[in-house]
Parts: sequence; structure tokens; C-alpha cells
Amino acid sequence: MGPEPAADAWQRRLEQASDLGPVDPSVLRHLALPMLRRLERCLGDKAAPRRPVLALNGPVGAGKTSLGRALERLAALGGLRLVVASIDDLYLPAEQRRQVLAGNPFGVSRVPPGSHDLPLLLTALQSWRAGGPLRLPRFDKTLAGGEGDRSGWREQPADALVIEGWLMGCRALGPLGLEAPLQSGAGLDPLSSEERSWMPFWDSHLAAYGELWGACDGLWLLRPERWSLPRRWRFQAEARQRRAGGGWLMADQLNGLVRATLHSLPPALYQDPLLEQAPYLEPWLPLEGGVILDGRRRCRPLQPQLSSLASASSAIG
Repeated sequence: MGPEPAADAWQRRLEQASDLGPVDPSVLRHLALPMLRRLERCLGDKAAPRRPVLALNGPVGAGKTSLGRALERLAALGGLRLVVASIDDLYLPAEQRRQVLAGNPFGVSRVPPGSHDLPLLLTALQSWRAGGPLRLPRFDKTLAGGEGDRSGWREQPADALVIEGWLMGCRALGPLGLEAPLQSGAGLDPLSSEERSWMPFWDSHLAAYGELWGACDGLWLLRPERWSLPRRWRFQAEARQRRAGGGWLMADQLNGLVRATLHSLPPALYQDPLLEQAPYLEPWLPLEGGVILDGRRRCRPLQPQLSSLASASSAIG
């Protein structure tokens, strides 16, 4: 008999795995397994031998952290040394973030474009792909009076990397691309006038992320059915943390963080084009797959080119 097909092998590992955390089985089946198969194919590609990096885009509260842990555990069962890192771990030191985000309309010191140390991440990726260990900082959200700050480093050998975050793959529109929506208000309905005035600032910072997208091998989406869901998910998570004695954000702070993810880059302008694979976007980071989450974070597979879904789910509410 020949070797077991890779797809069947990963399915068998999933069936035998235990302690994969609070990730719905549908997400493991329709997202985790396809991502692991994709990484395995990359590592087996003799024509383009390099350590693969996948980008995972998902909103606040979608379960990216839990999914990341499950991915690492499943990968280990197949002998794949996978690291799942959050873009949050690449936040700039607290004082630098205060300077970059001074006076922003959300009252936050992290989250929007410009918060992250992109040169550090790109240097780490280059060193790792040259054969070294993967060395990335850790971020503790409880430090610096709740603003968060770095708290050491994570260094380990890795065959593959997944970087997760709410803005992964989002593309800057530039002054010309922003002109029409800022004049018409299309896609900006939930934003205050002050939030709209900051749009060029966020967009200009987002342009710097293009080099990171170019270093990734593909984009995967955790897409909510409605953009009103992330706020509900995040507030529910905070309530659970409080009941367990671990919650620490005041309601206004939590609301500011959630608004920053949904209003610095409004979904209609920045997230929906990822789903549509809009023709005016250069294919720096091709959409390879993903899932659509319902209110209970169960999923169905994402079908690329679903522009009808994009238009139906853009409202934040």
C-alpha cells in the first residue's frame, strides 16, 4: 500500500485529537484542516522551497486565538512545527504608540494601522526564512496601565507560520481611492464626522503593510455573517473573563477598542474587497479560502467571488 493521502491523514488526526479548546468542530473541519494541507503542500514544493507564511484575517472576538492554539496542536500531531502568531504581539512599545495615535477619535493606544512594528516583523521573517529560529516579541495587554506593552520574546524552531489579525491583507486605497467615499459617505454610515476625518491618516499607515502582505503566501478569512457580530462577541468574552476573575477593561475602553477595529478601516472599503478579490487590487495576497461565521461562531465554507454576501454583510449596526 502507498502512503496515506494527506487530506485523509489530517482528517484522521483531527478525529483522534483531544483538548483543541473551544473551537467549533465546523471551523476545524472547514478552515483548520485546509490551512494545514496548504502548509504541507508548500513545504513539499521542491520548485519553491521556502518556509511558508499564511495570513489569517478575522475580526475581534472571532476566536482567532483559540483557533491558533488548535492549529498548533493539530500540526504537531502531523510532525509539523507550526507557530501561530498574532499581529498584536508586534505592537510598538507603549510610548511610540502614544505618539503615533495621539488624539485619535477612538481614545485608544493600540489597534489601528500604524500601531505595529513592521520593520521588526519583516526582519524576523527574513532571518527565519534564512534558516534561523523564529524570534518574535510577546505583548501583555495588562501592562502600562492597561495600554499594554512588550513582555519578553518568543523564540523557537518552526517549519511554518500563520500570522493572525483583524487587518491582515487589507489594502490601502490611497488619496484617490478615498476621495469618492469621503465625499459620498458610501460605506461610512456608522462613522462620526471626526472618525471620517481620520480616514486618510489610517489609510496612509495601512500602505506600509504592503511589504508584509508580499511576504505572505496566501490569505484566509474568518468572516462574520454580519459586522454587528464582532462587538457582541468581544463584549461576551469580556463578561466571561469578568465572571472568571480575569476581566479588566472598562466598558468605554472596550467600546473604543472594538470601534477602532470596525471604524479605522470600515469593512465596506477594506474587508469586502478581500472577499470580492476586487479587480483594482494587485494580487499581492491571494484569497485561498476561509469560512463564514454565524452568531455562535459556527461556520460554512467561504466561496470566493461572493460579492452578494459582501454587500449584504457590510452594515456594522
